[in-house]
Amino acid sequence: MTCNSASALPLNPTIPPTNLRKSTTTTTTTTNSSPQNPLSLLPRCTSLRHLQQIHASLLKTHQHLQTHLSIMSKLIHFCSSNPTPNHMSYAHSLFDQTPHPDSTLFNTLSRGYSRSPHPIHSVLLFVRMLSSGVPPDDYTFPSLLKACAASKALSEGTQAHSLAVKLRLHRNPFVLPTLITMYAECGDLTSARALFDSTPKTCVISYNAMIAAYARASCPNEALALFRELQSAGLEPTYVTMLGVLSSCALLGALELGRWAHEFVSNRGFDAYVKVGTALVDMYAKCGSLADAERVFRGMARGDTQAWSAMIMAYAIHGHGSVAVSLFEEMKEHHGLRPDDITFLGVLYACSHAGMVEEGLAYFDSMRDAYKIVPSVKHYGCVVDLLARAGRLEEAYSFVDGLPIDPTPILWRTLLSACGVHGNADMGMRVMERIFESGDDTHSGDYVILSNTLAAQNRWDDVMRVRRLMSEKGVVKVPGCSAIEVENVMHEFFSGDGTHPRSREVHRMVDELVEELKSVGYVPDTSVVYHMEMGEMEKEMSLRYHSEKLAIAFGVLNTPPGTTIRVVKNLRVCRDCHAAAKLMSMQLEREIVLRDLNRFHHFKDGKCSCGDYW
Repeated sequence: MTCNSASALPLNPTIPPTNLRKSTTTTTTTTNSSPQNPLSLLPRCTSLRHLQQIHASLLKTHQHLQTHLSIMSKLIHFCSSNPTPNHMSYAHSLFDQTPHPDSTLFNTLSRGYSRSPHPIHSVLLFVRMLSSGVPPDDYTFPSLLKACAASKALSEGTQAHSLAVKLRLHRNPFVLPTLITMYAECGDLTSARALFDSTPKTCVISYNAMIAAYARASCPNEALALFRELQSAGLEPTYVTMLGVLSSCALLGALELGRWAHEFVSNRGFDAYVKVGTALVDMYAKCGSLADAERVFRGMARGDTQAWSAMIMAYAIHGHGSVAVSLFEEMKEHHGLRPDDITFLGVLYACSHAGMVEEGLAYFDSMRDAYKIVPSVKHYGCVVDLLARAGRLEEAYSFVDGLPIDPTPILWRTLLSACGVHGNADMGMRVMERIFESGDDTHSGDYVILSNTLAAQNRWDDVMRVRRLMSEKGVVKVPGCSAIEVENVMHEFFSGDGTHPRSREVHRMVDELVEELKSVGYVPDTSVVYHMEMGEMEKEMSLRYHSEKLAIAFGVLNTPPGTTIRVVKNLRVCRDCHAAAKLMSMQLEREIVLRDLNRFHHFKDGKCSCGDYW
């Protein structure tokens, strides 16, 4: 990377302007301390206001303060350790007062920017560093690469990699892991793995980076395979390793494996870290054990905003909307914690899935007005879902259409899904047009939802047009897949598929279960099979072997009576499987926990935790 050849990096980067005003006010604390050593107050400094007072005192006791690089470095380090916009603005003001900043000052300020809400400024600062003739070192690249990762700046990250190679710093134990992370965060998992494979397998930090990369990219099996490789190599996992492992268990819904990981971190004392406790809450919640998530959360010695947010989201995805809202209020009122964007995401999700429309809209307004949090696409998506699930489709459409940002396909897709649930084909076609206008016309679920909605109204000509368009674009329908963990092994079943080694046995068990359910009133809901050419018997057989029924049957065959059956599905559960699972829970006298694309369903005694609102 050079400043005169990297088109992605401006030659004269513009850092947000700041106005440094030298404070002439000193506090009582300052005057009572030794005037010759105001820096002694820095370890006890708790706010930017205090720092400004120390700075003012230093200006009185040190002529040409800006030339004392070690002092300026300490002041900038304080700001960069808490990289809020105000802190970073003041840090940059201090930096600009320094006539000849060295690499330490550049690196300190860059580290702060890389962790700030505006990490791209770290990249701009690096360009300034090069144009000032200050050589980068092994402390420069980790912050720069983290900034590229956070900004999804793959081009700039690749240029930084090239320069690191030129300076022979790319194999540095601090630089290499951040290179792996940068490529993974920017969506180039192939380059991340190639870097990892080219290095000696003796560094646990590199393993941690690659395991985390796979977990963030929703590749849990690859992450766990690397964890096993790390152990085989005789390397000792760190708490960072286990964060990736726990995240992978959560993605798989592998509860028993997650419990093993919990025991592993407890034996090594890693559960004392708040981040690990938060990851455990998230893992148990996503593996379907809300009770375990609650136990971990209540057992944490101290919890931060992230931990409370994880527990709020846990209640939300398990259908306990009112409990999630109560926990949110408890967090604010009794623990003095300030909610962040993730906390509000959990509250909005809770309201959406519990039908608490007015409460959700009030929280959305509070987030913007009282807490000054700028909504992300995910927050907007929750509001769309909140309105659309309640049948307020026109209101949801107007909300998306009037957003201050360009609506993403995901927002329109959320509304399209609700059109399918409420059977509004005309609105569905309008929404589909908006998705196509955004340039995203390859998502198979869009075509399936619209096709099924049209078919439910017997608009078969329109159905054929949608299916023909899907074929012309080469879009293939994603098959339903359900997984169940038995004795630490994940077993996958696809709808109507017979590839599992015990498929015949599983199919026979499904047949037995369905016949037993019919004796207590179960009638297959063939209206959810949208194939005009199929007869009623064919439709019923198609429903019978949906993936979630196969997974439940496998659980019945391979777990003791009374054991909870936990299934993870890649799509939304259909009405027929939902009705069948409720009856199965009653007939089998077992709890069935089903995690579908959107939420958890706890089937027990013939009822579902979602209250049939999903």
